Amino acid sequence: MTMTKKEVAGVLEEIAVLLELVGENPFKARSYANVARTIQQSEEDIATLVNEKRLRELKGVGETLEQKIAEFVTTGNMKYHQDLRARFPESLFELFRIPGLGAKRIKALYEELGVSSLGELEYACSENRLVTLKGFGPKMQQKALDGIAFAKKHRDLHLFNVASKEARALYDLLSRHKSVIRVEIAGSIRRRKELVKDIDILASGADPNALMEAFVGAENVESVTARGETKSSVVLASGIAADLRVVSDEQFPYALHHFTGSKEHNVAMRQRAKDRGLKMNEYGLFRGDANIPCKDEAAIFAALELPYIPPELREDMGELEAAALPQLVEQNDLLGVFHCHSNCSDGAATIAEMAKATAARGYTYLGVADHSQSAAYAGGLKPDEVERQFAEIHALNAKLDGFRILKGIESDIRSDGSLDYDADLLERFDLVIASIHSKLNMTEQEATKRVVKAIENPHTTILGHPTGRLLLSREGYSLDFEKVFDACAANGVAVEINANCYRLDLDWRHVKRAKEKGLKLCIGPDAHSPDAIDDMAYGLGIARKGWLEAADLLNCMTAAEFLAWRNSS
Repeated sequence: MTMTKKEVAGVLEEIAVLLELVGENPFKARSYANVARTIQQSEEDIATLVNEKRLRELKGVGETLEQKIAEFVTTGNMKYHQDLRARFPESLFELFRIPGLGAKRIKALYEELGVSSLGELEYACSENRLVTLKGFGPKMQQKALDGIAFAKKHRDLHLFNVASKEARALYDLLSRHKSVIRVEIAGSIRRRKELVKDIDILASGADPNALMEAFVGAENVESVTARGETKSSVVLASGIAADLRVVSDEQFPYALHHFTGSKEHNVAMRQRAKDRGLKMNEYGLFRGDANIPCKDEAAIFAALELPYIPPELREDMGELEAAALPQLVEQNDLLGVFHCHSNCSDGAATIAEMAKATAARGYTYLGVADHSQSAAYAGGLKPDEVERQFAEIHALNAKLDGFRILKGIESDIRSDGSLDYDADLLERFDLVIASIHSKLNMTEQEATKRVVKAIENPHTTILGHPTGRLLLSREGYSLDFEKVFDACAANGVAVEINANCYRLDLDWRHVKRAKEKGLKLCIGPDAHSPDAIDDMAYGLGIARKGWLEAADLLNCMTAAEFLAWRNSS
């Protein structure tokens, strides 16, 4: 294997960056960068220089570097480079795609904030953590966000909030079209999946061609990949692929069910139809050659002796076999909001502003939960700052009518499973959300032990974002959920569905199991600004996907009912 000058220079440049990241002498890092430039500018073939042992003719190349370059040119690998690279998470190197960061800034992000991937960087920006970080500031934070948006354009999977917003824009465009009869967003967005591969839109109309023209001509369409009479495909400016299918209005219910999916649900439904002597596909529900007329999806389910199955449950996880389906929680059932940050820690608004925004959205209480003192990077509150916040909340509550602010804290779960304040202070909070933010590289046994110990703390009210995952960025630590849920049940601790779209943690698959264990759950937007309170809607989707009813959620209690539950747990 023989490497080119460009490949050799690229490896040397990366070594220079890695040496800066590990804190090596800057002159050593610079020497590798200088040799990389020399090689690129040289008119000599790099393989010839190696074979003729003339590498030292190049300025800056000594015996050690000669050996490293020769090793790479002849084998395609350099042990020194691989060893340096192995000292960091592979995802860290994604950050070099962001203009303006450079090794020094990436080193600061990694060491000061624990950022090691694009997703973690984006999350840190959403919490304004770059604003006060030395060497950054508001402009650099925005530049980082712009760079992240560019880097993410070509990813195969997309966060739900991004994809659903794009889908809604297409839906709105088509729903206003004069020839449309019915139009719906289908696919994984309709099922409220946490990650979305592409957008599926289904429509019926009097003039299918006109609908296709409107779709491919949409303002946010970057390219058209297919244009047909019944289906067109585009790629949006955001990088998300989108399909429009147009069917007759008679076919619409069957097609909507089919293209909503999931694949596994559809297979189970077709088998159920077959067991009853019927055939089911995207065109209809047939007895022989005769279609059974169904005006909507509810009629299709009824024809197969089933209740209407909400889209969120269509994952072939027992929805066809259930003796009775749950009455899924609705937005109107939600009375309160837990887990919001203020500018006392790393939020962007005051407690009063967060309360006003929460009340304006129809909720009756707000659970403030700023970071605790271990989270120094996020402005975590020292005990004296907690006292001042308590006084502020008491003063605000005295002025509020029909709305209440609950005194909460997001207390770090330390590495030994203990919480971040002494028992006397923890006792005075209305709610304590216990969360892990540091030392995430744990085995399942270590993580489970750490989390269970925090759950067993008598002051823990809610287990926050249980796995610490960041979607499209960080898998999160593994947990033995049977042990975690059993501990929650034994200690009267609720489990959070963190509604931030970077998290959506607890995963909906585990939400269903938590419900089966009889646990209480709560939706927390983890809001760091007033607008982020609207993320409650994303958490609601996960709650519904996890089969939750109003009785399963703390948010559906009044403030007084919640406090009574807390005191009895």
